[in-house]
Amino acid sequence: MTLPPIAIIGFAHSPNVEGTHGTTNGVEMLIPCFDKLYAELGINRTDIEFWCSGSSDYLAGRAFSFISAIDSIGAMPPINESHVEMDGAWALYEAWVKIATGEVDLALAYGFGKASAGNTDQTLALQTDPYTVAPLHPDARSLAALQARAGIDAGTWTEADMAAIGARTSGGSVDDLLAGEYVANPLRRHDIAPYTDAAAAVVIASERKARELVANPAFVTGWDHRIDTPNFGARDLTVSPSTKLAGDTAFGDRSRAVDVAEIHAPYSHQEIIVRNALDLPDSVRINPSGGALAGNSLFSAGLQRIGYAAHEILSGNAGTAVAHATSGPLLQQNMVVTLSAQNNSEGGN
Repeated sequence: MTLPPIAIIGFAHSPNVEGTHGTTNGVEMLIPCFDKLYAELGINRTDIEFWCSGSSDYLAGRAFSFISAIDSIGAMPPINESHVEMDGAWALYEAWVKIATGEVDLALAYGFGKASAGNTDQTLALQTDPYTVAPLHPDARSLAALQARAGIDAGTWTEADMAAIGARTSGGSVDDLLAGEYVANPLRRHDIAPYTDAAAAVVIASERKARELVANPAFVTGWDHRIDTPNFGARDLTVSPSTKLAGDTAFGDRSRAVDVAEIHAPYSHQEIIVRNALDLPDSVRINPSGGALAGNSLFSAGLQRIGYAAHEILSGNAGTAVAHATSGPLLQQNMVVTLSAQNNSEGGN
């Protein structure tokens, strides 16, 4: 399938911090992101023809929380707006589809979440099977520990492999990290991304509009997202079939020797799962941004991965990139986006 030439042209996010004094509606985090994008691209909010947000009422603690976030955009003149109860990466996908249909030329997707407002592990337990798992109220790190143990026992990875990923993020040595205490055996502190508060925004445009506004657009060459069963006992937790399928579709027959890969992995071993599923060669730079291990900002971490991958192309540091976003427990839902400085837009759907 030939895709219309569509490119990511702007990216901004608020600091990934463990606690903010702002409200749960995201306004305080979003306004600086929008202002940065307006200034960098030389546009104003009325130039944006479609807006789409990603957030969670469960995380915010009230219904229709995304409506309050629209205060960061402004009430007049009226806007063309939509919302997904997902990471902002899925909001960006909807914006991409909106441009692909020819309805608009310029769109902005954003995601936000304030994890510090409540008990995040208790909230995330509500994503699990409501009959067999959720009543047990499992915390996310304990579920991830079961997944990590399964991979170690299967010989798919080792604790040293996990520590090497943590060392790349923290700058420490593998030996020092392995000397640390377990948090949830076999996970140590470096294996677990801290929950953080943040918002992120990405601007996406048709080729015509993109070339008007930036010198090096990051063209979308493939995009797909898939889902695995939520029943943990019905799937092999050491692999990710949905990531593989999404990656196969997004890459098509193009080389996987991309310059950069931004992988959304809240736990160190999950980076290994995704990297294996995408069949990335060793030459690929993985998570130069630090990845989600540097800060797991719920409902914007996936959008940040796409934004960072695009930024590598926008800044001239890469010619090709791939970005991955995940949602749900233990890599249940997965999205893969391939990007290029060239507009050879053939690939997934």
